[in-house]
Amino acid sequence: MKNASAIVHAGPALGAAFTEYTAEFEPKGELGNTSAQRFIYVMDGTVMLEAKGKRHELGARGYAYLPEGLPHKVVAKEKSRVAVIEKPYEPIEKIEPPRLIVSSEDSVSSHALDGDSDLQVKCLLPDEPPFDFAVNTMVYQPGAALGMVEMHVMEHGLVMLEGGGIYRLGDSWYPVRAGDFIWMGPWCPQWFGAIGKVPAKYLIYKNWNRHPLGELKK
Repeated sequence: MKNASAIVHAGPALGAAFTEYTAEFEPKGELGNTSAQRFIYVMDGTVMLEAKGKRHELGARGYAYLPEGLPHKVVAKEKSRVAVIEKPYEPIEKIEPPRLIVSSEDSVSSHALDGDSDLQVKCLLPDEPPFDFAVNTMVYQPGAALGMVEMHVMEHGLVMLEGGGIYRLGDSWYPVRAGDFIWMGPWCPQWFGAIGKVPAKYLIYKNWNRHPLGELKK
């Protein structure tokens, strides 16, 4: 990185199988290559992504998925904040690795979670076998909440983008607001309810499309 800072939220030293951080760029700050696959989501500002001989401008809510080993560079046009997720890729035999994706959350359609129109989900990555993780945004209208306490085999990384509410993790309850981060290990009971006069929104990562025991060796 050049002229930028990484605020690391979760990583292998914590026990996570992925790394997530917020990159805070000064104008012309840069983020270079990584050996892992990478997902970036622009929270504030504007950045230029250079990949495969093309330049893509990403403003607020713009995002990109960069496959493992793809040369690229992210350069800030102004002071910017970007959520960054990195994870070693888990290949599947006879399945091609995932492709480069450059898009914006604004161009992704949302759907109601479990039929509740006050809780909208946008899936930013395709639910296809080549992709071994998922990244979604979830928006809760004031007073909306998950319909049950959930518990998943996947781990999660969650960054609050807007608003606030109450998050239950295990038997503990935590007030959260924009800027907060939560790492949830597998099998952690979890629940969220939005509190306040404005909608609550978060960006959430989870490992996906792979057997929880890993690839079985013959």
